[in-house]
Amino acid sequence: MNTVIIILGPTAAGKTGASILLAKALKTEIISADSMQIYRHMDIGTAKPSPAELKEVPHHLINILSPDESFSAGKFKDKATKIINALHRENKIPLLVGGTGLYIRALTRGLFEGPSADWPLREKLKKEAEDFGKEHLHKYLSSIDPEAAKRISPNDLRRIIRSLEVALKEEKTISELQGASTKPEQYNFIKIGLMRERKELYRLIDERVDKMMRDGLLEETGKLLKLNPSSTALQSLGYKEISSYIAGETSLEDAVALIKKQTRNYAKRQMTWFKKEPGINWIDVTGLMDSHKIFDKVINDIEILRQLIYP
Repeated sequence: MNTVIIILGPTAAGKTGASILLAKALKTEIISADSMQIYRHMDIGTAKPSPAELKEVPHHLINILSPDESFSAGKFKDKATKIINALHRENKIPLLVGGTGLYIRALTRGLFEGPSADWPLREKLKKEAEDFGKEHLHKYLSSIDPEAAKRISPNDLRRIIRSLEVALKEEKTISELQGASTKPEQYNFIKIGLMRERKELYRLIDERVDKMMRDGLLEETGKLLKLNPSSTALQSLGYKEISSYIAGETSLEDAVALIKKQTRNYAKRQMTWFKKEPGINWIDVTGLMDSHKIFDKVINDIEILRQLIYP
């Protein structure tokens, strides 16, 4: 069975630098599993690899869409599979790198293909949440699909609305339909997770946001708003908060503080998601800031990688 290596973990854990070194050692190419790096004109806020890094190793599924276009886990699975198969034909071991858990799950565990979006229904449910609170919708979901309600946090409005949407449009609940989800791709997945002590990770996130501001996130967001971005692109961490500042809804200081807070919360949700995924080889890189040192620890801790690099 053909092998696919996956480097995953929360934002700011150190995936980018280490994955480039690993790709060079394996003489292979990187497939991005990041739901926001697919967009052009969104470089700073999505922490894309730098132009120099993109030149070091061929990257796929980065800068493939305009901000006004939409994407999905299903489209990711289809595109990633084609790239993986092409790399296998070249006798290369594909390296999938990113922190979008749903994209990785779509490839490794299969994907639930539900009904298409019903935007009027979604807006109606969103209005109910605004009027009566998220808890109201969560209780409604509990009455229709208690299994889904147990899995979904009362604060996860997006998933609550999607589950209600499916249940109201279909004769079966999302839990029943997910039981008949599409099968995962038949590859030998080597999953490597990078993790850090929480206090250190949060500090690195705060430092990254400060660097984004120095690098021009405010200017980049202003340019992005002129491109009529989709709601998906505009909801990306950083851009959403800076857009509120540009609209005069908050101060720049408060917007930056909110980006840091929301990014820390996102990293926490990423770890919660990944800890539910089977077969991940977790590597604690706390204290390691240099990509070469992270790479060395990955190689030292994962014997099968040493065998692939030094056969």
